[in-house]
Amino acid sequence: MVAMPKRCDWAKTELSIAYHDNEWGVPVHDDRRLFEFLILEGAQAGLSWEIILNKREGYRAAFSEFDPAKVARYDARKLEALLQNPNIIRNRLKISAAVQNARSFLETAAKFGSFDSYIWTFVDGVPKVRKRGQGVPTHTGESDAMSKDLRARGFKFVGSTICYAFMQAVGLVNDHNHSCFRYRELS
Repeated sequence: MVAMPKRCDWAKTELSIAYHDNEWGVPVHDDRRLFEFLILEGAQAGLSWEIILNKREGYRAAFSEFDPAKVARYDARKLEALLQNPNIIRNRLKISAAVQNARSFLETAAKFGSFDSYIWTFVDGVPKVRKRGQGVPTHTGESDAMSKDLRARGFKFVGSTICYAFMQAVGLVNDHNHSCFRYRELS
């Protein structure tokens, strides 16, 4: 009998296990993937991550495979079409924020050479690792600073809690449980 690897407690469904085992906490340095997670984390606000995972392919199709240059050009007609799309979260504020965030994303990437160069400054280029025995926070000083700076650059739906979830998703922090097999792999 093959022993099942120990995972973080939240990874329970087939979709969340695949996400946990292959993506969550892996350092991301690709701007398009960073944009994807920024949009998905904003869409998740007030909802479960499982809902977003179930709609992820719908988001990819609706938001031009997360090409920020294309999303930044979305007009009022496109926004109205997105509000009718059952494959995404049909929230006017979140959809408008995604378009605004694409514009801010491009401006920030242009200023810093890439969004990757900018976003990793919040952890000095090295993923933060939670100390044994510490609970998983909902925000940190780094996510507070990131939220404040992103908002100053025109981003929307980037509160500190959303920023921390983004940090977890793209590997700016390793918040896998210490008993989880991915904690050791990513440390």
